[in-house]
Amino acid sequence: MNKKSIKKAIALEYGKNPIPLLTAKGEGKVAEAIIEEAEKQGIYIAEDPRLVSLLSQVELNEEIPENLYVAVAVILSWVYWLKGMKPDDTNNR
Repeated sequence: MNKKSIKKAIALEYGKNPIPLLTAKGEGKVAEAIIEEAEKQGIYIAEDPRLVSLLSQVELNEEIPENLYVAVAVILSWVYWLKGMKPDDTNNR
């Protein structure tokens, strides 16, 4: 068996809480299911293996650690931009 890198995925929720929460994480088939569900829901998907690796260490339903705020903020700003939103568009998070 060829040792390819195993697909990993995490999901964050932001809006109901002032700090993003880790709401799902997994590898292999679980990661594929997370990604598939995100696509069904129309959720934007960013690929950043290093960030996924770091966020995978966070427990489910826990806030992301402070040392990852900037990296996650970059992803969130990309999502805002894709949706045509501004940070003060709080009703649309």
